[in-house]
Amino acid sequence: MRLVKEIDKQAILIAVHEQYRLNWRGIHGVEHWARVMYNGLLLAEHVDADPRVVTLFALFHDACRFNDGHDPQHGSRGAALALSLRGKLFDLEDQAMDLLHDACCRHTHGLTEADVTVQVCWDADRLDLERVGITPSPRYLCTEQAKLEDVIHRACLRACANEHPDCLPDLPRYS
Repeated sequence: MRLVKEIDKQAILIAVHEQYRLNWRGIHGVEHWARVMYNGLLLAEHVDADPRVVTLFALFHDACRFNDGHDPQHGSRGAALALSLRGKLFDLEDQAMDLLHDACCRHTHGLTEADVTVQVCWDADRLDLERVGITPSPRYLCTEQAKLEDVIHRACLRACANEHPDCLPDLPRYS
């Protein structure tokens, strides 16, 4: 798996934590983000997706939720947070930032057609649905790689175990 080193994930996590309203280790919290990042970086190896956007999507897509239920604007708020930290904690050219914005804003709309990087972001998130008792359906996944039975099965195992993959630093003081 290609790890993204030019993004200071720990600094971003600290900035996200400062404004995060929910349980840091809850269903939309840091373990979920780590699995989304892991899933996305695995998928990105099979298509021409930008791993920087995938990494940043994992960190921002649920970072500004007001609750764990219906919160239709949370993706847009996450995209706005990412934009506010661009140039301070990470750098992306405009085209990549546009992909991140699109991925965050529309990740809960059930769409499957988009730029391949955005598709990988959406698949990475959907592959972690088992954490709330929903087995991902291939019909709602975008990329052929994500639709593979083995890929779905392994993602479900990670979600059920509430795994915290090592692609994202653990910040135990935020337990």
